[in-house]
Amino acid sequence: MVLIFFIVWMLFLDNYSYIEQRVLNKKIKELEDNRDYYKREKRNDSIKIKKLKNSNQIEKYAREKYYMKREKEDVYIIEFEKEIDKPKEEQTDF
Repeated sequence: MVLIFFIVWMLFLDNYSYIEQRVLNKKIKELEDNRDYYKREKRNDSIKIKKLKNSNQIEKYAREKYYMKREKEDVYIIEFEKEIDKPKEEQTDF
């Protein structure tokens, strides 16, 4: 009887119960994954910043991202079907 009470107490009622530990471990894993993601993003942003210190790279970035152009220059934007973002309602798999 005492053994059953002890097991129930440890699994459900104690502050350090098995269920509580599982929830906390899941949160820890989620936070570690977020940390890793943000470290990768920070590394990628640092690389982009280093590249943008070059004036040629700044011009290339402005042309590609913001569709900027020089005076008396025509720019034609060609979008391929794969790159066009379609709303989820239009995307169907048959």
